[in-house]
Amino acid sequence: MIVEHRTESEVRERLILALDTDDPDHALEMVNRFRPRVGLFKVGLQLFTKAGPTLVTSIREQGPGVFLDLKFHDIPNTVAGAVIEAARLGVKILNVHASGGVEMMKAASESLIRTCLRENLDRPRLIAVTVLTSLAQEALEHEIGVPRRIESHVKHLASLSMRAGLDGVVASPREISIIKDQCGEKFLVVTPGIRPPWSPPDDQKRTMTPKQALMEGADYLVIGRAVTAQKDPDAALDRLIEESVF
Repeated sequence: MIVEHRTESEVRERLILALDTDDPDHALEMVNRFRPRVGLFKVGLQLFTKAGPTLVTSIREQGPGVFLDLKFHDIPNTVAGAVIEAARLGVKILNVHASGGVEMMKAASESLIRTCLRENLDRPRLIAVTVLTSLAQEALEHEIGVPRRIESHVKHLASLSMRAGLDGVVASPREISIIKDQCGEKFLVVTPGIRPPWSPPDDQKRTMTPKQALMEGADYLVIGRAVTAQKDPDAALDRLIEESVF
């Protein structure tokens, strides 16, 4: 799938800024600072463990949507309960690990739908993590013990996620076209591992520039240190958006 164009407003709507900090006050400052220029804010494990659900509520009170990136991976009943509580927080997107299996993902999806209908909640998009962008081929094979190419394993996990009724997956930008071809254009692909040419890859192994990822069909781009670690984050974000329009 090759996308022909993205306007500046479309690029902004598809950006998810990662609040990679352990300071709730700093996180809220970033939300206030960047909310006119991005679509969503990501609350991950470190920040959520430090600040808890209250922070998610505080971000929502400022207006922006939240991607709750906690990557639930447990027995089906436990994960189902967790996604219900996330929905009650009013998040826009949340995720589980696809490697938890179809039964786990299906339990999460069905419980989420039932609860949102019963309690008149806006249903968040439920997506599944495929293969972390920090993993390389050697680690997948020799450490985790998966005897597949990364691309094949991502395709397999995306298919399982679709069968379980999920809305999409988290995958590196290098697998976007594979997933779209397998699961269809409406199946969401959220991509971390986004690095402009002027930003170092850090611990990410499978990266792509924002423009390349959007051209491949990414629905959302997760941006973190490529912006927040720069000397002038505002200028970095503006540059990233400008360079991503096509």
